[in-house]
Amino acid sequence: MSGRDNPRRRPSEDAWIITAPLALVAVACSTVTGLIAKPPIGGWLPAVLLLALMIVASGPVVGVVIRRQSLGMTLTELPLVLAFYFLPPLTVVLIYTLSSLVTHLRHRLSAPKLWFNVARAAAGTSVGALVLTILPPTEGVGPATWLGLCLAVAMVILVSLTSIAAVQTLLIGWHAGRETFRALRSGVLTNGINVSAGLIVLMLLEQSWWSLVPLAALAAGLVAVYRSYTEFFQQHRTLSGMYELSRAISASGQDGTLADALLGRVRGLMQAEYATLWLPAQGRHPETLLTARVDDPGLLDTAPTGVELRQRAMQKARPVTVGRGVCSDPEFRTSLAEQGVKDTIIVPLHSGRVVIGTLEVTNRLVDPSHFTARDVAVLETVAAHAAVALENSRLVDRLRHDADHDTLTKLPNRRRLTAAVAEAVKIGAPGEVVALLLFDVDRLRQVNESLGHAAGDKVLVEVAERLRACAPSSALVGRAGGDEFLVTLRLESTEAALELAAQLREQIRDEMVFDALTVDVDTVVGVAVHPDHGSDAVALLQRVDLAASAAKSVPGSVQLYSPALESRSLRRLGLAGDLQRALDEGKLEVYFQPKVTLRDRRLVGVECLARWEHPAHGTVSPDDFVAVAEHTGQLGRLTEFVLRESLRRSRDWSHGEQPLSVAVNLAARTLTDQHFPALVRDLLAEYGVPPQRLTLEVTEAGVLDGAERPIPTLRSLRDLGVRLSVDDFGTGNSSLAQLRRLPVHEVKVDRSFVQGMATDPGDLAIVNAVVTLSQQFGLAVVAEGVESELMLELLQDIGCEIGQGFLFSRPLPYERLEAWFGAQVDPETVATGELPRLRVVP
Repeated sequence: MSGRDNPRRRPSEDAWIITAPLALVAVACSTVTGLIAKPPIGGWLPAVLLLALMIVASGPVVGVVIRRQSLGMTLTELPLVLAFYFLPPLTVVLIYTLSSLVTHLRHRLSAPKLWFNVARAAAGTSVGALVLTILPPTEGVGPATWLGLCLAVAMVILVSLTSIAAVQTLLIGWHAGRETFRALRSGVLTNGINVSAGLIVLMLLEQSWWSLVPLAALAAGLVAVYRSYTEFFQQHRTLSGMYELSRAISASGQDGTLADALLGRVRGLMQAEYATLWLPAQGRHPETLLTARVDDPGLLDTAPTGVELRQRAMQKARPVTVGRGVCSDPEFRTSLAEQGVKDTIIVPLHSGRVVIGTLEVTNRLVDPSHFTARDVAVLETVAAHAAVALENSRLVDRLRHDADHDTLTKLPNRRRLTAAVAEAVKIGAPGEVVALLLFDVDRLRQVNESLGHAAGDKVLVEVAERLRACAPSSALVGRAGGDEFLVTLRLESTEAALELAAQLREQIRDEMVFDALTVDVDTVVGVAVHPDHGSDAVALLQRVDLAASAAKSVPGSVQLYSPALESRSLRRLGLAGDLQRALDEGKLEVYFQPKVTLRDRRLVGVECLARWEHPAHGTVSPDDFVAVAEHTGQLGRLTEFVLRESLRRSRDWSHGEQPLSVAVNLAARTLTDQHFPALVRDLLAEYGVPPQRLTLEVTEAGVLDGAERPIPTLRSLRDLGVRLSVDDFGTGNSSLAQLRRLPVHEVKVDRSFVQGMATDPGDLAIVNAVVTLSQQFGLAVVAEGVESELMLELLQDIGCEIGQGFLFSRPLPYERLEAWFGAQVDPETVATGELPRLRVVP
């Protein structure tokens, strides 16, 4: 099932954890009230009248759905105000509780929901009655009486809202409780209006009981207006929903996503908990059963109703309805109730005279709390649209196949793999493990960059074929997504899984030729096994992903999952507060790495890099603390800190007659801040540094991902005179042609290509292409990771202008950089005002 990312929900029977305290509150408050009220109970004739009025007024006015729970805002506050005024306090508690019981019995709620709502009503009115009893007595219907009645009703509303939020949080999660409060903001306004109306009615009744006549006429008119408005609103909503549904069905007919487009919208249109599409097995086509549920973002492969209902709808070629509103087949009512289904509509999908499947909705969520004949007609119309889209046999084939297979490689997709792993772990066998081997294709991005995505697709197809041919016959081979392939099977031990992973990696490793370019197909492999690394499919897939990610840091490796791999993510969570303190106390440092011309080895600038030495964790990786800064809102402070330190050093070097350019890395999110160019302008003015001496570096993914949001910020920075650079170029999925639309001045070739030039002709060809085309576009080129004289010579041969790397210097703190200047820079070039030349290279 595809709703695997949702938190686990508790059963509704656990609502007693909230219901029991509410009942105790009701008993305690009623006991105290009975002891101090004079009299505590009585007034039975008006009590009967007000009880009837409460039951009539309990029809939902505003329907609100919070995930799987339906909430209704009612008019019961109006008779409640009258009851608190005219009746003894315990009589109010009794009739309000009875009203709630009758109302929810009428709605046929399950037992846990029924008793929760009854306990909620009893607790709320008992608290309100106690508060009203404690208040000083008043005479007449004056402001003091208004205040007392409003306070009593407010207690009822407060207890009700709090208990609803509590039970939502208990059964679904804290986010559901929060959404309950958000959704009920408009309900508080409705409650206030109801209380005000009750006070007005009370004042009129105090003047004359004959005022009941015009009030009854007014109420009848308002009911008629409300019904007309409700009918109009429902018609408008249905027409809008049908229009959107038709558009979605038409749009999804070409890409095989009909089920996703159809079921979610049908469920929302019908205001149902479930919407199910069923296409039975026909010939070579397997059965398709997909369900959209209100609190699951994906589709489930189960249905809340039994297959016999769907079969009847197909055989009779007519709608099958079971429920309180409409019921064509009452013999199924008992069995459905036992399954937790209160009502359902199943309509056949007609393709000409042939029925090819069914479409159904189950469990109405809002008022009215049951399906009606009008809903049957609407669903039949929807089914007609869906059947037209499904009658194309190729689309039906694609729908059946795409539910479980990847369209490019024809392998099982992640949905199918998840289901297979879930089934495998259910069957325990002594002396066996369920092994998951995740193969991540290396250098696919480079192929996409240099040869296009069509070539990248060919690589994926070839890897799929090789894995399928080399894997044992008992293994399930699938595409987990992107450039990842999963092999799962039963083996005798974890060691056997590691051995198989290494064997498969070597067997599928081979060259692929595209035109004149030869590409090595290589993979890294993550390994996880059941039961050592998880007891369910979701945990195992998550952990094998972690293992594969860790394997990328050591190319060509096979990595077994271990709990230590999760420590980095958990560690980041604990660094948020420490980072804020480090910024407040100035505990971060800026290191500097020289940038040198490759032809004559002149020093042209430095790249400024943030570093953090944590008192407990030691050196924290920039990837870690930059990610923490992004997710905790501290990225702006971190960026400003590095900019200030860089510009301050640039100013000091200028005063020392050794002007150097500084380069600062920016996160992609910074480019979406419209105020950032103004900050750069102000800092340049504050430190008196010419704009052309500042270079801002942004990663390739930050500016070449197809989004237009960074472009205005880049243009504003360019207009300031600041130089702009694309960092780590070649690691993303962009092309060199995309650079033409960007206002940048420089391209930095990623170190992975530079360091591979000496041994990999492919890397050398990529660097050569980047340098040649960048220069044709008028862009400077900087090579990162220059670590040997051989790399330096190769870069000089292809015309690269500038480099940085360990061959010249590692990133150094300011004090060591000053010493490096003294040891490496020829003082004669500084004295003549030329760019400083390195006299030796370590």
